[in-house]
Amino acid sequence: MSIIDWFVFGLTLVGMVGYGMWRGRGQQDADAYLRADRSLPWYVVLLGVMATQASAITFLSAPGQAFTDGMRFVQYYFGLPIAMVVICITFIPIFRKQNVFTAYEFLEKRFDRKTRVVTSVLFLLSRGLSTGISIYAPSIIVSSIMGWNIYLTNTLVGGLLLLYTVRGGARAVAHTQTLMFGIILASMVVAAFVLVGSMPNGMSFGDALTLAGASGSLNVITFSSDPHDRYNLVSGIVGGFFLALSYFGTDQSQVGRFITGKNTDESRRGLLLNGLVKIPMQFGILFIGALLVALYSVLPSPLFFNQAVVERVREAQPAQVQRLEERWEDANVRLRVASADVLTSGEDATSARASFGKARSEVKALRGEFRDVVKRQGMAESSDTNYVFLHFVRTSLPVGLIGLIFAVVILASWGSISAAFHSLATASLVDLHLLFRGHDVGDVGTVQKARIHTFVWGFFCIGVSMLATRMGSLIEAVNILGSLFYGPILGIFLVAFYVKRAKGTMVFVAAILAEIAVISCYALDVVSFLWLNVIGAGVVVLVCLPASCRESKTPGVMPGE
Repeated sequence: MSIIDWFVFGLTLVGMVGYGMWRGRGQQDADAYLRADRSLPWYVVLLGVMATQASAITFLSAPGQAFTDGMRFVQYYFGLPIAMVVICITFIPIFRKQNVFTAYEFLEKRFDRKTRVVTSVLFLLSRGLSTGISIYAPSIIVSSIMGWNIYLTNTLVGGLLLLYTVRGGARAVAHTQTLMFGIILASMVVAAFVLVGSMPNGMSFGDALTLAGASGSLNVITFSSDPHDRYNLVSGIVGGFFLALSYFGTDQSQVGRFITGKNTDESRRGLLLNGLVKIPMQFGILFIGALLVALYSVLPSPLFFNQAVVERVREAQPAQVQRLEERWEDANVRLRVASADVLTSGEDATSARASFGKARSEVKALRGEFRDVVKRQGMAESSDTNYVFLHFVRTSLPVGLIGLIFAVVILASWGSISAAFHSLATASLVDLHLLFRGHDVGDVGTVQKARIHTFVWGFFCIGVSMLATRMGSLIEAVNILGSLFYGPILGIFLVAFYVKRAKGTMVFVAAILAEIAVISCYALDVVSFLWLNVIGAGVVVLVCLPASCRESKTPGVMPGE
């Protein structure tokens, strides 16, 4: 990067840490530290909810996901707006009425202590592991531009974030997320316009769409009855609904955002607007990846986008890499010729598109061969999906914007990770530490305990990030990981809300059975990961319904009561 880029990069990150430290000053009251005194307006709730979900993985990995597999990933979000409506009707009023600090407090009031504890532990496992992956995503950037060891970089990126998260609690997290997300969205829009302007030889935006369409990258809606197909309309609406309902409605990292609203209406407004804007936002980010397909059909592209891995493989297997690169150059020439034919084909479009498809298949096959070489060398990063957008940023964006985009991806990560650190600390403090010690949230010293919990979880997540190098596409990895836990958690809350006669022991047993079922289905590759959320929730509900019918009617907490 240039000196200007370094200046923009450093100033943005240092400025955000300083802003977070300033916003978090004077947090000595437990309610202020853990829930920001439940005083935030709807737009802070909205941006906090979006920033918590849209980590660096969204902005770094999603364009690469579209580059390699097309835009059909956007179907994963189709169930989200429906989930937002259900949460606003049921979840928010109950959580606010019960005046909880964590979602899992409600479960003890509804069922018993063991149900609360097991649900909180499931959350802590899923969120702690996925946060480690989220730390790794921005570390890729720092490691790439500075040439640092990835493990040292993980420690640095996670450690800087702890500074203002530990000091400021919920208020610092919420206000920094608001500022971050505004900068992030503006920067990604600018990057998209620069990408369109990067098309060579007088290519228009329409030409780029033509090539992206010919490659199949613009196939947003796909229909499939294959249960192993990860992204199609049915799995997106049904599986996506259950995943979004569990994530936004029962994951403390999100519950902790919307319970900070001034009142029920402010929290609802923030969540409903999230449901409306999330799909268009994700569509736009994936669209950048589709445009990159067009760009690298007419311009030379690397055999493997992670250049550091290429250099290591070249040192170990120089002759094999040279042969692959020679074949790669020839394949790239044929792809560029086929691309030009598509744009000038006129009436002979079918033949030109067939040649284009054949050239793209050859390019994909060569990339696959190189990945196999990387795997045989025992290297962790055999996938370069997360480096596709980075390569474009480094080679195509103007001076100043490069540094800003690199900083933006790190800011996106900080927005979600800070919320995760805070939610992990809140859940372990309130649902485990204070619960088993018999202490109250309002006791003297609670804020200091919360800060210690934040530190501990920060170190845990940094440790997990050291293992994330082997996970391929990060945006897929984090959602697969969440799907292993979210279904049973959601099932517990659905029973709590809607099955009035259900009791604690039956829900506890059902949750254990559901988790076993989910892990078994995943290990045996029975269905794609989105359906795991349906299975987990379904097992809990189906086990509890017959059992509850045999129980005598008992009072329960129901919507509207």
